[in-house]
Amino acid sequence: MLDALVSDVLDLVPPKDGEGPHRLLLGLTGPPAAGKSTLARYLVHRVEEERGAGVAGYLPMDGYHLSNAQLDRSGRRDRKGAPDTFDAHGYVAMARRLMVETDHPVYVPDYDRRLHEPIAARHVIEPHTRLVVTEGNYLASDEMPWSDLRDLFVGLWYVETDDPVRERRLRRRQRAGGSDDRAAREWVERSDRPNGELVKRFRDNCTRVVRVSGVPRIRPPEWSTGR
Repeated sequence: MLDALVSDVLDLVPPKDGEGPHRLLLGLTGPPAAGKSTLARYLVHRVEEERGAGVAGYLPMDGYHLSNAQLDRSGRRDRKGAPDTFDAHGYVAMARRLMVETDHPVYVPDYDRRLHEPIAARHVIEPHTRLVVTEGNYLASDEMPWSDLRDLFVGLWYVETDDPVRERRLRRRQRAGGSDDRAAREWVERSDRPNGELVKRFRDNCTRVVRVSGVPRIRPPEWSTGR
C-alpha cells in the first residue's frame, strides 16, 4: 500500500519543463494522530529521493496554531486544537501564495511539541519545488475559510486509523509533553476526541481514503529550544 501511494505521488509531480502548472498542492487530512504528518514527511522524502532535493516541500497546518499567549488572551487555551484555535485565514493565504510565488523561497512555520508553540520559518518551499504536501485536521471542513482550500488541491486524501490506536498515540503525545497519565487521558477525552469526531464528518469531501501502517518516521529538523 505504501509503495503504491509513493508511486501515485510521484505521478503527481509536474514535469520540470512541461506544460501546465509549475507547482501542485496535495492535501492530507484526518483526525488527530491518524498519522498525517508522518505520512506527509515520508512522501516528501521519497519524492526528493527519486526526483532531487527540494522538488517536494512540506506545509504543516499545525504551524498555524495560535500562540499560547493568544489562546490565553481569548480564553481558549483549554480548547487548543479546535478549529478556532488556528490562524485559518493565514494558513489558507499561505496555500494560495505557494501556488503563485514560485520565483523565490517561501518560508513556512511548523509546530514544536517540545515548546508547545508554533515556530516561524522552520520549513522552506524552494522556487524549484513542484509538489507541496500539506496536512492538517480541518482541510476537508465545510466551514469558511477552510472550505476555500479544496479548489487548491490536486488531491485531498483522508488518512484513517482506528480510534483506539489514535487515542493511545494521543495519550502518549500528552505524556511526552509533560502531562501525567490522568491529565493526558482527560485532555484526550475533552479536546482531541471531539475534534476527531468533527473531522470525521468531512471524510466524504476527500478524494481518497488511505489506511497505512508502518510508515517510516522521517526525523524532522533539530531546532534549539534555547535551553
